[in-house]
Amino acid sequence: MISTRMQNLHPYVPGEQPKDRVYIKLNANENPYAPSPKVLDAVVDFVKNNPMKLALYPDPDSLELHRAIADMLNKTGGVLCNAVTEGNEVTAAKGDEIPFKVTPEMIYSGNGSDEVLSFVFYAFFGSDKKLVLPEFTYSFYPVYAGFYNITTDIVPMKKDWSLDTEEMLLRSRKNGSGLIFANPNAPSGIALSRNQIRAMLEKADPDQIFVVDEAYCDFGGESCIPLLKEFKNLLIVRTFSKSLCGAGMRLGYIVASPEIVNYVTTVKNSLNHFPIDAVAQVAGIAACENPAYYCECARKVRDERESFQAFLKEKGWEFIPSKTNFVLARNPKMPGEQVYQNIKKEGILVRHFGTKGIEDYVRITIGTKEQMDALKAAIDKI
Repeated sequence: MISTRMQNLHPYVPGEQPKDRVYIKLNANENPYAPSPKVLDAVVDFVKNNPMKLALYPDPDSLELHRAIADMLNKTGGVLCNAVTEGNEVTAAKGDEIPFKVTPEMIYSGNGSDEVLSFVFYAFFGSDKKLVLPEFTYSFYPVYAGFYNITTDIVPMKKDWSLDTEEMLLRSRKNGSGLIFANPNAPSGIALSRNQIRAMLEKADPDQIFVVDEAYCDFGGESCIPLLKEFKNLLIVRTFSKSLCGAGMRLGYIVASPEIVNYVTTVKNSLNHFPIDAVAQVAGIAACENPAYYCECARKVRDERESFQAFLKEKGWEFIPSKTNFVLARNPKMPGEQVYQNIKKEGILVRHFGTKGIEDYVRITIGTKEQMDALKAAIDKI
């Protein structure tokens, strides 16, 4: 009954969503803070005072949302935890400034960065060329590769868990394929600098797409948006789910040249002409119009991450220094599955992958101070 394609699918497995009891959830890289009150006000006002807009199709091109995203990026420089805030005013930190104006034509948005990534895979990666992927990376990349019948060429990590950029470039040129990786990386949390990525782009084939997934950049990375002026093959993927406290809204976007945006838009219009619902567009616009709130949330996550890493070091745990909203860590005296189960018994969920090479690690999302204090108590008990 089912096709060969269906038989060969290997679905993505999301973080555990238990229904039997209430847990502190530190397993899905969600933001521990609610969206800005201005987002909630905008959504309530829209639903209450514009009921007919729920009966009509939304703007298929999300033009107002794209204007709001572009304006937010121009103000913040693409790294919220670093941006300078004075009241409601926000300016990019020194070194994060974008040396040109991001325009709405450089933005494409969709239902979460996962949908956006799906369209990117369809538009730029073919089944006739091997796609280069890091050994440990966002686990949806190989899922999409399988869905679109794309063969992958896996590059081992370096001993320090960083990406082997030279080997990735070598194989990319050999395969005649584009590149994709997360920066900061998942699940390791390590970030390449903008200059390191510039060096990669200078050596990469300019006729092949170069995708940098910046889902976690706002927590301490260096955005590659400033490089768009130099490299026309660069495509940057970003999301509202992490630093903009919007995992439930399902909003993601790309920043790239208008030509690349048009390619992705063509894929979208060949599948679903109305991808983002009206309420999500309103929420996204309101979030972008209140960046100071999200800068503060990102800073709290960053500071709590640094405090937690210091705690792990004191307790003798091993971890990979992170620039994200999570930490990949292990207890050298206990298998990863046992660590996961023992923490779960204390009412806290963390993520255990069981993947060879990281089977003794758990990925811990950074929560509020109160949540992290509870986790520290659980670790002390273990």
